[in-house]
Amino acid sequence: MIWLALDKINAFFFLYCTHVSLNPLLFFFFLLKKRNEKENGILKYILLILLKLIDRLKAGREMVWPIRQKASRIAPTMAALSFLRPGLSNTHLGVHRPSSGSNQRNLAQAEEVQVGLLHEIKRHPVVRVEALSDVSKAKNGLNFGEMKDRFLSFKKHKFLKESEHFQNLAQVQDPKFMVIACADSRVCPSNILGFQPGEAFMIRNVANLVPPFENGASETNAALEFAVNTLEVENIFVIGHSSCAGIETLMTMQDDGDSSSFTHRWVVNAKVAKLRTKADALHLSFDQQCRYCEKESINRSLLNLLAYPWIADKVGKNMLSVHGGYYDFLNCAFDKWTLDVNGSNSTLGDKQYLVKDRELWF
Repeated sequence: MIWLALDKINAFFFLYCTHVSLNPLLFFFFLLKKRNEKENGILKYILLILLKLIDRLKAGREMVWPIRQKASRIAPTMAALSFLRPGLSNTHLGVHRPSSGSNQRNLAQAEEVQVGLLHEIKRHPVVRVEALSDVSKAKNGLNFGEMKDRFLSFKKHKFLKESEHFQNLAQVQDPKFMVIACADSRVCPSNILGFQPGEAFMIRNVANLVPPFENGASETNAALEFAVNTLEVENIFVIGHSSCAGIETLMTMQDDGDSSSFTHRWVVNAKVAKLRTKADALHLSFDQQCRYCEKESINRSLLNLLAYPWIADKVGKNMLSVHGGYYDFLNCAFDKWTLDVNGSNSTLGDKQYLVKDRELWF
């Protein structure tokens, strides 16, 4: 309705002004044939003014925004651009209703850009997933097409064959493990350790850290609280790995870190592990220090767990165990251990603690 109303106003403006000018013009043409030379000079002067007025009206018509036509041309462009950048408007495109000669030139330039953009969209339709597949491909070649095949394979060979199990999972989850692992793409616990749906409540963060209790709320301790108090898991498993970029960042950054960096502000949660590494492994190479700190940070996270009252309470009652794990993906070896709280005289500010049930899987 708005387009129709504006179009009518637009058309009326031009037609009215044109007829107002043309009617007197025809009248003056008639008078020119019946007047003397002096009067004809005056009439010719008036005629010249009217002709200029018509030129102005024509220019004015061209300057009036041809709404429906422009809208129909801009709509596909806006649709495509909104797909790429939500919230894009006419202002972002540089297209405005012209009101002067400079604005008219700006409009022409904007239209050239628009036409060129439409041409590119026709050649490479951005609204089709296929056109974005190259952009979305990871370095390992994974794309959404392959991801779809994997999902359908999971549905056929896993979900449908174990439909009763998944129907039960839809009602309730009862995992025995809470897993805290690194966000690194190379060390997915479900892939490495074979966790199946419903077996492990899991959270992944940079460097698989458990922040100290006094640092306040985070997504990691929120997940811990839910797993321990609501799901009542029996095991908390902190899993680190070799060549951890988060630990390397911790080892290379200044003691105070970069307060503007989210990564620095996060990995500083493991600063005690860094200090212990510097004290115990100063004679080692930097790479060896990083390997040392990777394991030390896991143990520090295990001790940090005991600072949470609801975790310490269940650990003390043998209702909950805390475990550490280290995955060496260069050699495909896995080191697993359990913190022996009852056999340890450790405090959170000291390195003294005991481990039990240590195993090396390779």
